[in-house]
Amino acid sequence: MKKILYLTLVSAALVLLNTSCGGPKKMSATEDSQEVILPLSGKEFQSDKEFYRAKASGKSPDIATAKKIALNNAKAEIAGLISSKIKTVTDNYTNQRSVADAQDFESKFETMTREVVNQQLVDVAIIGEKLIKKGSTYDYWIGIEVSKKAILEGINNSISKNQKLAIDYDKKKFEEIYNAEMEKMEAQQ
Repeated sequence: MKKILYLTLVSAALVLLNTSCGGPKKMSATEDSQEVILPLSGKEFQSDKEFYRAKASGKSPDIATAKKIALNNAKAEIAGLISSKIKTVTDNYTNQRSVADAQDFESKFETMTREVVNQQLVDVAIIGEKLIKKGSTYDYWIGIEVSKKAILEGINNSISKNQKLAIDYDKKKFEEIYNAEMEKMEAQQ
C-alpha cells in the first residue's frame, strides 16, 4: 500500500512539474540580439603587407585619460602582433640557415627586436579616432599603424651594431622570409 501511495505521489509531482513549466519553449535566434559594429573596423584599419595596424579603446570620465588608455592598449596590441610575426620569421630563418648556436641567436634576436619595436612605437601614426560619450563616461577608440619597412630597417640597423648577431645574419635571406610572412598575413585577412 505504501508503495502504491509513493508511486502515485511521485507520478503526480512529475505531471505537475511538467505542466507548470509549460514544457519546452522555443527561442528565436534574433530575440533580444543586435549586431554591434565596432568603430574603426574597416579594412583600412587592418594590417597589410606595408603596415602593422591595431585599434583599441579606452574608457574614462576624462577624455584625455580615455585617449591615453586607448593609445596604450593599441600600442600593446601592435607590439604583440609584431613580436609574434618576428618570432615566426626568426624561427623560419634559423631553420633555413645553419646558425652556430640557434637558441642563443633567437634569444638575442628577440631581445633586440623588442627594443626596436619599443623605439618604433614612440612614433606610431594615428590613422583613426572616434569618441563616444555614454552618460558621464567617454569611450575613446583609436587606430594606429607602424611601417613594416621601418621595423625591418630598425632590425637591420641594430644587428649591424651587434657583432655576434651580425656573424650569423644574412640580411637578404631574413628580408625574404620577413616579406613572405607579411604576404601571408595580408592573404589571411
